[in-house]
Amino acid sequence: MASPASGEDEHVIFRQYLDAVGLQGLASAEAAGLHTSEWYALSLIAFHDGLASGELAARTGLTTGATTRLIDRLEKAGFARRAADAHDRRRVIVEPVPDALGRIEEVVGPARRHLAEVLAHYTPEQRALLFDYFARAAPAFRAATEEIRAGTTARRSRERNARPSRK
Repeated sequence: MASPASGEDEHVIFRQYLDAVGLQGLASAEAAGLHTSEWYALSLIAFHDGLASGELAARTGLTTGATTRLIDRLEKAGFARRAADAHDRRRVIVEPVPDALGRIEEVVGPARRHLAEVLAHYTPEQRALLFDYFARAAPAFRAATEEIRAGTTARRSRERNARPSRK
C-alpha cells in the first residue's frame, strides 16, 4: 500500500480516500433503499434523536417543500415518523423509528468491520490523532459545504437576473 512517504502524492491519496467514503455512502443508501439525501437526513435525525423539519431542511440544504417530500419517503419506508414538539405543538419533530434503525446497522456493518480492522493497526495515541483529525475535519467540510451552497445560490441568482425578461 502506498503512503506519502513512499512517494505517492498526498493529494491523490486523500482524493482516493474521499472517493471511497463517498462510494460507500452511495452503496449504503442504495442497500437501505434510500436516496443519498434520505440517507444523510436519516443519519442527522438518528444522531440528534429527532430534528424539527425546518432544522432538517437547513442542515440538508433542501427547500422546505423538498424536505417535506423527503420526510414523507422516510415515513413510508418506516425509518422516521413525525411527532408534535412537546414544547411547541405547531412544530413538527422528525424522529427515528428505533426498530428500523437496526436495518441501518446491518447495512453499515461491513464498513464498521473493515474500518475496525484498519484502526487495529494503530496505537491508542495514533487513533487519538486520527479521531482528533475527524473531529476537526467534519466542521471544516460542513463549512466548505456552506460556502459551496452560498456560491451556487448566488450564481443561480445572477443567472436568473441576467436572463431577458419575457413580455
